[in-house]
Amino acid sequence: MASSPGTSSGSSALLPVVSGTAAADQKKLKRMLSNRESARRSRVRKKKHLDDLGAQARQLRQENSRILTALNLATKRYLAVEAENSVLRTQMMELSSRLQSLDDILHLLNGGFSSSHGHQFSDGFCSPWNSTYMNQPTMASADLLQYYEIA
Repeated sequence: MASSPGTSSGSSALLPVVSGTAAADQKKLKRMLSNRESARRSRVRKKKHLDDLGAQARQLRQENSRILTALNLATKRYLAVEAENSVLRTQMMELSSRLQSLDDILHLLNGGFSSSHGHQFSDGFCSPWNSTYMNQPTMASADLLQYYEIA
C-alpha cells in the first residue's frame, strides 16, 4: 500500500503539514466530523423511533386489555341472556302445552266430545258451562276445610 509522505491515515497529525496536503487533510477532517455528526443524528433518530414504538406498544397493550375486558363482559352477558332464553323457551313450551290442554278441555265442554266420539250426554253435568248451572252457588262443607292448613 503506497501512500504519499505526510498523508498516511493514522499518523497525519505527527507529520509536518505540507501545503498541498493541508487542504486534503482539512477536507478529510471536515468529512470525518460531518460523518460523526450524521451518525449522532442517526442514533438520535433511531432512539426516538424506538421510544415512539415502545409508547405505541404500551398504548396498544392497554387498548387490547380494555377490549378483552369488554369482550369478557359481553360474553358473560351473552351467556346470561342465553340461559334466560333457554328458561323462557322451556316455559313457553310448557305454557303452550297447558294452553293446548285447556283448549282441548274447553272443546270437550262445549260439546266437542259428543260430535267427535259419537257419545251424547244429556244430563248436563258434562257441560259445566250449561246455562242452567252457571248461576248456581257452589257450596263447600266444613269437613273439606279441615284439610287446608291456614298459615
